[in-house]
Amino acid sequence: MPKKKKNLTGARILALALAFITLCLGGGVTLSALFLPAVMGANQIAKAVSPSMQVEGIDFDVTNLPQKSTMYANDGKTVIAEFYAQNREVVPLKDISKPMMQAVVAREDRRFWEHSGVDVQGVLRAFIQTYMKGGDQQGGSSLTQQYVKNVLATQARENDDPIAEYHATEDTIARKMREMLIAVQMEKKYSKQEILQGYLNIAQFGSNSLYGVQAAAERYFNTTADKLNIVQAATIAMITKNPSKYDPSIEENQPEAEKQRNIVLELMKNQGFITQKEYQDAVNTPLKDTLHITTVARGCMAAKYNAGFFCDYVVHKIENSSEFGKTAKEREKLLQEGGLQIVTTLDLDASNALMDTANATIPANDSSGMEIVMASVKPGTGEVLGFGLNRTYDATDAAATDQTKASMNYAVDQVDGGGQGFAIGSSWKPINLIAWMQKGRSINEMLAAPTDYLTSQFNCNGYTGGTDNWHVTNALTNGTTSPESPFLGLVRSHNTTMAAMGAKIGLCAVADAAKAVGYHNAKIGQEDVYSDISMHPALLIGGTTSVSPLTMANVFATYAANGVECTPIAMKKVTNADGKELEVPKANCHQAVDKDIIQTLAYAMNQGVVRADGAGGAAQLANGRKTFAKTGTNENMYVTTGGFIPNQIATFVLVGDVQDPTNHPIENIAINGNYHGYWDGSTIAAPAFKDAMNIYADKKQLPMDNDYGQPVAKYMGGSTSTSTTNGTTTNNNTTTNNNSTNTQTTR
Repeated sequence: MPKKKKNLTGARILALALAFITLCLGGGVTLSALFLPAVMGANQIAKAVSPSMQVEGIDFDVTNLPQKSTMYANDGKTVIAEFYAQNREVVPLKDISKPMMQAVVAREDRRFWEHSGVDVQGVLRAFIQTYMKGGDQQGGSSLTQQYVKNVLATQARENDDPIAEYHATEDTIARKMREMLIAVQMEKKYSKQEILQGYLNIAQFGSNSLYGVQAAAERYFNTTADKLNIVQAATIAMITKNPSKYDPSIEENQPEAEKQRNIVLELMKNQGFITQKEYQDAVNTPLKDTLHITTVARGCMAAKYNAGFFCDYVVHKIENSSEFGKTAKEREKLLQEGGLQIVTTLDLDASNALMDTANATIPANDSSGMEIVMASVKPGTGEVLGFGLNRTYDATDAAATDQTKASMNYAVDQVDGGGQGFAIGSSWKPINLIAWMQKGRSINEMLAAPTDYLTSQFNCNGYTGGTDNWHVTNALTNGTTSPESPFLGLVRSHNTTMAAMGAKIGLCAVADAAKAVGYHNAKIGQEDVYSDISMHPALLIGGTTSVSPLTMANVFATYAANGVECTPIAMKKVTNADGKELEVPKANCHQAVDKDIIQTLAYAMNQGVVRADGAGGAAQLANGRKTFAKTGTNENMYVTTGGFIPNQIATFVLVGDVQDPTNHPIENIAINGNYHGYWDGSTIAAPAFKDAMNIYADKKQLPMDNDYGQPVAKYMGGSTSTSTTNGTTTNNNTTTNNNSTNTQTTR
């Protein structure tokens, strides 16, 4: 059955009006007089649509198009992940191959270099074909008009204006007329080269939000826009007519895509862009043989080098930092569309050492279900070097039912996508020694260390402590060693000596020392160590901490940098699409603790590793490297170890069921095939610390600084306490806090 001719009333009048206006705008004033009688009757219609033609404030700057952001490791070259609402990388015309430019002009607008924004012949052809002959609807839009259409639609999406986006793409005469007016105005302001550059960067060249020739070159041919040859250019040029139907990466599209590519090649030949031989060679090349498809993946789910958790941390830092916008929405938009080049602090060697060690220590599918969480910081810089978790980063629903996957990075604070923090046990104790020395006291002063204290003994600066009794003992023995010095209390990791120290100097001195070295709680709204969740006497033995492994790694970094404390940072440098460097969160490094105190502390920590009665022997690093570490165990829930290589790396390790430690304790359980009735920091966390640090030190060929940790005389003098209570020395810790409301045990 022959096609029914289109209605020649309203549609024809509008089409004639469109032709008349087009000719006027295009400069064909004399010729347009021929159409004048036909359009006079359409004056009212023209008046009705004319308000929509008035366009102001349209930004045609190609550099303002939405562009993908790229995240790099600390070398500024290794890509970790990409983020985009539209996968686009804007490139100048000089970085686009000549065949690519020719292919697009041949396909979309062969008179592009001749017209003034509107191709009059093209519009007349489309008008006659569509309305006079009743054929398929023809577009007739010039390349400039198509650029206008794309810009209007893009800006509407940017402004979250679906109505404007609809009007920018609706199939109406009014929209065509509007495009023509703007197109003519554009060609008065911009050169042909600028318009072509804009079109090549804004047009959609595939499914999966693929925009611009640079992204298309990478996607289909694993190359760049400046290297595109005739066949590749023709392939890309044909896609924009129907991006989902002609996308050659979709196998079922390939036969039609090859047909469309060959049409472009013929157009290029007919317009003198390629020779007959070049044409013949190109059409004889199977499209499938030319493709080199690269993966289209975005965001942290697609992060390379097993860096998904670190990627997620960086994203949270961007979303939470005012440097990147006033509101969270602005910051998210900047990440997804701002063309950022984000150079992070991620050290791939550290990250690999941590991730490999975590998964070797406790495989993801281990029957124990236990998790290991590790974090490392570079001392004196605040740079977060990496994380180690025995899970694969997965932000989909699959993580809820698959033990091997997780979306939450328990290494970081709650605000940065982590949990509410952990009690870390004896890994806290070096802070007590700092507070003790800050009060001008010797670490060899002998202290009476009873097992019972009134909480009022810890009163300080408005902290009243209460009237309850705190019963505290050393691990396993349920006793104490008394008298004992703070030095031996740290080496042997004795709770009762820590309690005796706190009773002498007050809990506030300890809290202040903690803040100085960079401690804060992980829970939102309770970050201050003075908050109710942590400010209790059991803080002295790490029983009421609520801290992330990253924060503790940063605390140990302060020990490793002679008392220089820094705020952890995830980004070294960020530039926007214009190449302008943006402000990033600062590390704010400063001398927080006296160097002499830190050197004396480091000495004590090392003695805890090398002495026969020390608690940290399992952390000893290889090749005679002087080792500084402190183990910890919090009840039967978490085991920990923190340590450092001076001025190179500080690392903290936590092991346990981070989601349900109460109902799934780390005791009487086999982990990675090894059964222990009693797990502590020395049996699993310290060996993990040792393994990761040995791997990293070997990879980086880190120098040994075995002179670090020289005790200072004024903190090494001693005195004797007047009362003693004898007990049994042990390498771990147990405390019971008995009061009217709760009982707590940690070790």
